[in-house]
Amino acid sequence: MAIPQSKQELLEAIHSNYQKLAADLATLPPERACEATLEGHAKGTWMSVCDLVAYLIGWNLLVMKWCDARARGVPVDFPETGYKWNELGRLAQKFYADHGGTPYADLLRQLAAVHHRVVALVERETDAALYAAPWYEKYSKGRMIQLNTASPYNNARVRLRRWKKLYGLG
Repeated sequence: MAIPQSKQELLEAIHSNYQKLAADLATLPPERACEATLEGHAKGTWMSVCDLVAYLIGWNLLVMKWCDARARGVPVDFPETGYKWNELGRLAQKFYADHGGTPYADLLRQLAAVHHRVVALVERETDAALYAAPWYEKYSKGRMIQLNTASPYNNARVRLRRWKKLYGLG
């Protein structure tokens, strides 16, 4: 899929990638969701599908946090307070821990809820607000939202499908 250049294209990318991922997550036997047999986000680590969903929840929540802070005129620590862009593996571990022990079905509900919040946020924006000017360094607000929602949904789906095939689950 091409990089979105408008509000409508961004909404389509977020929706399409989320729907495909959600369909794949829905077919996973829940008893397999907590097995740490999926390659992790940090080199040499392993995660579960629950961790993968927690990671997506974490990034969606960060998008909401960034946008809320910017709307209030508050400075934003990108990507997150206490983390640098070269520490995303450590940030992923934080996301896993934030939701550790949460049942798979609850994680799926949380992901759906924050996904809907991101969609609502984008729907309130204009093309100009999303794409007319840099919002973080050289990136527009729309690009930052896409890089941290639609793109990770797609990446997660690729990982999940590879894992399911390896373990004969799909």
